[in-house]
Amino acid sequence: MPKFLEYNPEQAYLLPPRVADVLGANHLCFFVHRAVEGLDVSAFEQAYEDDGRPAYHPALLLKVWLYAYALGITSSRRLEERVREDLALRYLAAGATPDFWTLNQFRRRHARALNDVFTQVVELARGMGMARLGHVAIDSTRVAANASPQKVETIEQLRAERARVRRQIRRWQRQCDAQDPQEGPGTQVAPEVLAQLEQRGQAIPARLEKLRKAGRSRLSRTDPDSRFLRQRHGFVLGYTATLAVSEDHFIVDQRVGQNPTDNASLLPVVDAVEQRCGVRPARASADSGFFSVDNVVELEARGIDAYVPDSHLGHELNWGVRVRGHAAARHPAHRRMRQKLRDPVGRAVYLRRKTMVEPVIGVLKEQRGMRRFRYRGLAKVAVELALAATAYNLTRLWRAA
Repeated sequence: MPKFLEYNPEQAYLLPPRVADVLGANHLCFFVHRAVEGLDVSAFEQAYEDDGRPAYHPALLLKVWLYAYALGITSSRRLEERVREDLALRYLAAGATPDFWTLNQFRRRHARALNDVFTQVVELARGMGMARLGHVAIDSTRVAANASPQKVETIEQLRAERARVRRQIRRWQRQCDAQDPQEGPGTQVAPEVLAQLEQRGQAIPARLEKLRKAGRSRLSRTDPDSRFLRQRHGFVLGYTATLAVSEDHFIVDQRVGQNPTDNASLLPVVDAVEQRCGVRPARASADSGFFSVDNVVELEARGIDAYVPDSHLGHELNWGVRVRGHAAARHPAHRRMRQKLRDPVGRAVYLRRKTMVEPVIGVLKEQRGMRRFRYRGLAKVAVELALAATAYNLTRLWRAA
């Protein structure tokens, strides 16, 4: 007769007395717990008041969210389920079961504190001898917005809608004038409809002005902060996420923007890296999208060894073929940059950029669910990227520990 181990789903203890007995002492959840316990979370605590019922401790919610983003869980409803089912998340929550509304509100209300946590984790990595700034690689990627590209407003559509509303108003006015007051209460419907049409018409100029101020030909109705941005396979309605990555693959700066081009982001990213790490990077590299003569001149003035090709030279470096009609470099700094990048040593330094920053972007988008934001609005999606970048750095620390 075959022998089997005892199997009884109704046994008294479904979980062991110690979670480490099952997960192992080196599990990621224990590292996240220790890391957060060493951080300053006073900025979270100051956002709470003494009145009302007790709230979940911010350290609990922070640990849960960081571990969730490390697993690629970005939905608060999905996280609510996993807190009840996942042993590691149950340990981090200490048996508590916050609902999706509580989890979601924590992300929404602590934008500045979560960005500060990212800085603290970078400082933690620097204190452990990691996140070295000998070479910082900068790149950007498009992340889709939580909005439909079909639900947009254009100046032409708004003007057509305004003309249509005006025609409807004139038609209802003629009908009201032609109605006989003796016909009864049914005649009172027309003035109500007329008032609704007038209200719609009065709102259109403000929507047109919003488009003009944004300098856009079309604007999303569901997420007005999002933009139509060019990417490799066409256009995407979303945002531009820019990352600066150290030579040992730590994210040392992250930001979300709306700009269709990247050259205006290079210097702010370099400034942010210096501010977060307390030291100026010795070397910086970025692709041709970040090039401008002003950027090259400024990086030279700061003493940063920059590797940023123009578009023609970038094609030459990546494909080994010089573009016909190569534009002349008139500025001395531009000529020096071309000379440096055409040198075999300089070309090797620039090509190393791909192995530094692009794998990090691939992990965030492919494994961590950052192909599409869940929030709407520039300030809110910035919180999502900060959480994802912080969780990524923690997993890097965990693997290096």
